[in-house]
Amino acid sequence: MITESSILDNPGGLSEAPAGVVSTGGPIQSAITYEKIPTHIYADAKAASRAVAQEIADLIRQKQNEGKPCILGLATGSSPKTVYAELIRMHREEGLSFHNVVTFNLDEYYPMEPDSLQSYWRFMREQLFDHVDIPQGNYHVPDGTLQTDKVAEFTKKYEAEIEAAGGLDFQLLGIGGNGHIGFNEPGSLINSHTRLMMLDNSTRAAASVDFGGLPKTPRKAITMGVSSILSAKRVVLLAWGERKAPVIRGAVEGLVTELNPASYLQTHPNALFVIDEAAASELTRMKTPWLVDSVEWDNKMKKKAVTYLSMALSKPILKLTDRDYNDNGMSDLLAQYGQAYDINIDVFNQLQHTITGWPGGKPNADDTNRPERALPAHKRCLIFSPHPDDDIISMGGTFQRLRDQGHEVHVGYQTSGNIAVADDEALRFADYVVDFNTKFGIDSPEATRIFQDAAASLREKKDSEMDTTEVRYVKGLIRMGEAKATCRFVGIPVENAHFMNMPFYETGTVAKKPLSEEDILITMALIEEIKPHQIYAAGDLADPHGTHKVCLDAVLESVRRLKDKDFMKDCWVWLYRGAWAEWDVSEIEMAVPMSPDQVTKKRLGIFKHQSQKDGVVYQGTDSREFWQRAEERNRGTAEIYNRLGLAEYEAMEAFVRWRF
Repeated sequence: MITESSILDNPGGLSEAPAGVVSTGGPIQSAITYEKIPTHIYADAKAASRAVAQEIADLIRQKQNEGKPCILGLATGSSPKTVYAELIRMHREEGLSFHNVVTFNLDEYYPMEPDSLQSYWRFMREQLFDHVDIPQGNYHVPDGTLQTDKVAEFTKKYEAEIEAAGGLDFQLLGIGGNGHIGFNEPGSLINSHTRLMMLDNSTRAAASVDFGGLPKTPRKAITMGVSSILSAKRVVLLAWGERKAPVIRGAVEGLVTELNPASYLQTHPNALFVIDEAAASELTRMKTPWLVDSVEWDNKMKKKAVTYLSMALSKPILKLTDRDYNDNGMSDLLAQYGQAYDINIDVFNQLQHTITGWPGGKPNADDTNRPERALPAHKRCLIFSPHPDDDIISMGGTFQRLRDQGHEVHVGYQTSGNIAVADDEALRFADYVVDFNTKFGIDSPEATRIFQDAAASLREKKDSEMDTTEVRYVKGLIRMGEAKATCRFVGIPVENAHFMNMPFYETGTVAKKPLSEEDILITMALIEEIKPHQIYAAGDLADPHGTHKVCLDAVLESVRRLKDKDFMKDCWVWLYRGAWAEWDVSEIEMAVPMSPDQVTKKRLGIFKHQSQKDGVVYQGTDSREFWQRAEERNRGTAEIYNRLGLAEYEAMEAFVRWRF
């Protein structure tokens, strides 16, 4: 069960426990057997960032009182953004001065102009330097404009400047999906110094989101070396989101190895990992906490443990024995609930009750053990889709079934999705409009002008420039048309497609504005207009700063504000996941099975989004198309249910209810 407090209101997570320790109400035992780096876990990135920003602010003030400069090593990327935002707030509201701060950034792409949209010079100015009183000459970022034969000289000078300043008092780090710190890719040695580095293909694939595709992404970067990082007096590494969970576990619990450069921090005497619950999800104390400490064996923990044991031993739940429980650290569970036979049946039945072919509730049926209510028999359903294709990709089978079973289905397309349309697609679309007008004798000089201006803009656009307003509008129209085509394919009226165009998204770049009051009011207005009995929203927490998370925050905040309205008393909120991951089976509260024919129909619905097929702009590290990712995920969910001993289905879409 997802509750409001677990997502929005828990300010401290597990940070109050000592490093490497999780408090559960019983005796506190050290997780040092598993965790080799002190690790603080917070409920979310915002709470974690406040704590890190406070440590940095305390250090700055301490150095000011001592009459000394404060030498900071800074990082870029999505992870430190919330830290920098909090430091800016402290500067504006609490008088935190940066007059004594000297900074050295970890890295910069090479080659890279400082005014480019992707430049780390530009990133640091926009995210921090331009908003505080740090003297202009006090911040340093590697120079991406150097001639190749000048780089080696520059890197030596960069390290000399750090040493002359007295060394780094504090180094802030992020972590790449392959474990890189800075741009020290796997294979980097522990004694490596600042240098020019070839980027790993996975790093380039992840960065291609910012560059508009892999071909435009730099192959090299200038980076501080591992030795340079480890020389800092204090090192704090940040990680948000479940995509970082596997590499975090390797760095914190695994061996020190060049294959995961972050693991080198195990050798540092004053290093700390600050992570959110999603990034911590693979750590032993989170995944199997009963192996680390005494736990409270409530129903949630019982389901988590039993499903884990079943999967780990490759035995259906109903075949687990007392010995299986005892041999795997779960004897306390037996002591509390009795023999394995009783526990197995209980958990098996709970999982069985999550499966339903009636996501809107089955009319004229006993709904005692069903995930949804039988009444009202015909529900108003509002699906929130962060991008114009998330509805069909993530819950297309459920979408279709809701419509087929007679419910009134609406879709709120939260953003335009315009930046995910390739330039040649926009040109093709604009060209079609001009040709259409010519063919039918429609005199539209304005349409011709827009096409000519768009074509010229796209041909001449540099990597440091964003699309013009006209081009972005054309790209948004493409996504809108594809969304309408999907609605027609599923069978709902096009007027049930609501294009919200939330303002936070409309920056023309991958970087978005923070969620605003205007975004929330737009969301509230749609909910009040539809007065839904069901809300479906993307609960994808893989990227805490990504569009899905911002859109989720808007929905949840809107529901909180509207919860006292009469119609909200009959409204249930269901969260689905994106194309990247699925809910853990112990969390799933509604699983909607799909037949082979339904899987095929969902695929055809995804194909309506032609601009996102055969060459996705933001492919990421996964080379598969979205329909392939979705099918593998849905089949994987069905396979897990089958391995646990339940019925075998072709595929399943899974949901968790958010209780407000």
